[in-house]
Amino acid sequence: MGGLALSFGAPLVLAALAVLPAIWWLLRLTPPRPQSETFPPLRILERVVKREETPAKSPWWLTLLRLALAALVILALAAPILNPRESALTGDGPVVVVLDNGWASARGWPAQRGAAESLVREAGQAGRPVSLLLTAEGAANDPAPVEPATALERLAAAEPRPIPTDRLAAATRLAGVLQGTPGASVALLSDGLDTAGTSAAAAALRALQPAQSILYAPSVAGLVGLTGAQNATDALVIQGVRAEGEAASASVVLRALDVQEREIGRAPLVFAAGASKGEARFAVPVELRNDIARIERDGAADAAAVRLVDDSFQRRKVGLVSGEAADLAQPLLSPLYYITRALEPFADLVRAGSADLATAIPALVEQRPSVIVLADIGVMPPAATDALAGFVERGGTLLRFAGPRLAASTAEDTLVPVRLRGGERQLGGALSWSEPQTVAPIAPASPFAGIAIPDDVTVARQILAEPSADLADHTWASLRDGTPIVTAAARGAGSIVLFHTTAEATWSNLPISGAFVDMLRRVVTLSRASATTADETGTQILPPYRIMDGAGRLTPPGVDVKPLTVAAGATPAVTPENPPGLYGTSDGYRALNLLAADATLRPLEAFDLGIPSVSRAYGTADATDLTPWLFAAAIALFALDALALLWLNGVFGRAARTLTRRRTASALPAVALAAVLLAFAAPPRAEAQVPTPPVSSPTAATDGLENIDTARAIAATETTHFAYVETGDAATDEISREGLHGLSQYIASKTALEPGDPLGVDIAEDELSFFPILYWPVHASAPMPTAAAISRVDAYMKQGGTVLFDVEGDAMSGDLNSGAVSPGQRRLRDILVDLDIPPLEPVPADHVLTKAFYIMDGFPGRHTGGDLWVESLVRSADAEARSASAGDGVSSILITSNDFASAWAVDENGLFVFPTDSADPSQREYAYRAGVNIVMYVLTGNYKADQVHVPALLERLGQ
Repeated sequence: MGGLALSFGAPLVLAALAVLPAIWWLLRLTPPRPQSETFPPLRILERVVKREETPAKSPWWLTLLRLALAALVILALAAPILNPRESALTGDGPVVVVLDNGWASARGWPAQRGAAESLVREAGQAGRPVSLLLTAEGAANDPAPVEPATALERLAAAEPRPIPTDRLAAATRLAGVLQGTPGASVALLSDGLDTAGTSAAAAALRALQPAQSILYAPSVAGLVGLTGAQNATDALVIQGVRAEGEAASASVVLRALDVQEREIGRAPLVFAAGASKGEARFAVPVELRNDIARIERDGAADAAAVRLVDDSFQRRKVGLVSGEAADLAQPLLSPLYYITRALEPFADLVRAGSADLATAIPALVEQRPSVIVLADIGVMPPAATDALAGFVERGGTLLRFAGPRLAASTAEDTLVPVRLRGGERQLGGALSWSEPQTVAPIAPASPFAGIAIPDDVTVARQILAEPSADLADHTWASLRDGTPIVTAAARGAGSIVLFHTTAEATWSNLPISGAFVDMLRRVVTLSRASATTADETGTQILPPYRIMDGAGRLTPPGVDVKPLTVAAGATPAVTPENPPGLYGTSDGYRALNLLAADATLRPLEAFDLGIPSVSRAYGTADATDLTPWLFAAAIALFALDALALLWLNGVFGRAARTLTRRRTASALPAVALAAVLLAFAAPPRAEAQVPTPPVSSPTAATDGLENIDTARAIAATETTHFAYVETGDAATDEISREGLHGLSQYIASKTALEPGDPLGVDIAEDELSFFPILYWPVHASAPMPTAAAISRVDAYMKQGGTVLFDVEGDAMSGDLNSGAVSPGQRRLRDILVDLDIPPLEPVPADHVLTKAFYIMDGFPGRHTGGDLWVESLVRSADAEARSASAGDGVSSILITSNDFASAWAVDENGLFVFPTDSADPSQREYAYRAGVNIVMYVLTGNYKADQVHVPALLERLGQ
């Protein structure tokens, strides 16, 4: 029933107004409840009066109040509307309702569905069929005209979907069904966004020759979507987008939640004036950031306002271990320099606590990193190997880089993905190529797929893999000639990845390219537990785990959700079959989000069907529903009726009298109790507080120093001391002491250095870092050092110390690893097999040792037949060279068999203890000079290799 300004949704309910007289009659015959009073006998007898009894009646005002209450309830049930709308449809053809139910419809879905229901009901009143299309339903859409009742049932079951709308697909299906049926009324109930395909959808509907066009286009002001999330070094950065055309600045609050919906932090997403993109920063610790499972707008009502994250988003912890100490003078030559620069923006880097791998690597594993990087580690102690093997088996990723140490290692290495050939392949070497090789394009099946390798990236040296039938399956990247440059293999739940070149630019310029950063990031990203599998093309099939609904909530997947296919290096698209959510299992999943990083939100301004379009708004902005107001008035009258009944029954008067009596009765006991308490209460007695004496710890002053001899440490650091390794043989140790004592005296007389007395050290117990050089006489009869002791020596060498091995037996020349060996040389090999050392070579003619103080071409001792071996020089293409180790270019190992200590040894009277092989006294002089050069080389590094010294050296040579 309607009028000019008022209509009723249920006019038949108004018939109940006819019963109001009956209600009035009933209320008149219903007396109020009798008033009750306390029993005063005399007053009752006084009031007894004989009069004609008449029935009691309720007051007129109470009857009127209750009649008004009944009338308001009847009017509210009739659903009155003030200023109702006029009819929206014209014509007599089919009614086409195109309803957007994508993600942007979630915030205004009740009004949007209500408008669609109004159109369908109006079509039903006119006897017109209805074609209902939901633009986010995909192939489930049925555009065939149906009865309005059927369309209303579909509308009642419709819900917003967390996917974009596809108006073109819906219009195309409709055009195929209604082709040749002109005169339709087409209504687009949009979500207010102009999406791709909208113009094409309008063109498809235009071909139907509609007679009427209705457009519902709500404002999208305030609509915000999240487009990206980066776990940066200092904060979690979230990118967002809002509708284009908004001129004012704005800010919305974002929340970061963990998997249990607990809030971790809040941050404002700020949009500058006129900008459609904004950014929010969550400045929370990394440990908390790694617990974040989703970021959402506070009060989010749609899927675009939620950003899901998986464990690939978490900021990884990466442990770094180098085969060399950091070369602070030349950081670009440090093995970890380029790795650090590449990983710092998106990972937390943890360096090994010490150079002793036997303790440093197990301690690093206990910190539970995702990846451990070994930069040119050839030989590891058994404790380190076991710790890394367990780390990989439990799901960790071991990333290794080749280098001289790995190339020189002859021990069986179980922590490499493929078998390696001994030595290395280099430009100009035995296994060489005529020119540096470039990297081949990455295969589509490789985990590095999608990474572009620049053409100017070349490799001059590499470690080769042994050919095998499955080598190609383990190859992630290769050179143009087919040899692998990156290989990998799964071990247990984890994996091992090997770069067959160095982590710095000596073997290849790959580390100084952007592709190196992409490769490392890909390895770190892949270092997560995953329950998914990949086929031979590298494609992953991920089952649906949790799916997002239209309101942005995670729910169990429905039967219509299909597994997500993820091609290597590709980002899957959001579709009706693959809505946003988590795909995988509880052990590992991937987050699929709605909006891409380049997403934009454009308002829908027109929908051109070739005829004038009528624009309408959702909701009842120009009409007022009186139902809630009438119910509110009825509730107010009901409350007044209840208060009136209480007043008529005298409840308020009795309550007031009772409260007065209770106050009077309780006052006297309270006063009496207070008086008693004041009379017997005594002031507290003041007592001096005796301070508790502080607890002293007798070991506090020496905590952390229990393993260090303080007096010895002070003596070792007051001046420079040379140290010798105590072998356990008293005669050998005495020769070492006398030899270093004689060398110290010679150095003090010839140079500005005045060394202290030599000190013997136990490599298993004593601190070695106090000494710049250790003299180690190697005898076959001496006990073999323990693995822990050798590991401490290895750490000493990596920290910049130098060990001079003096081997008993035949002279060592030519190939150090071939030919017959003496018992002393065999013992040296047993020691070196557990040390991580690079390739060695006899001192070249251009080495710094030949000119560190004296200009020399040999290094004799008591004997003259052996060479002095040092770390190999790394020579560039133009034949320049530098010392091949850290510690300012000082070789960490020197090996001789010329018995230096016997040549240097002097007794207490300053007399030589042992004769030299030659009666010529110059041999002992050259032995001392060799010792001076070794000491100066160890103390000053390779500065004599600088070109500034060349003129002075040539002048001294008489050239």
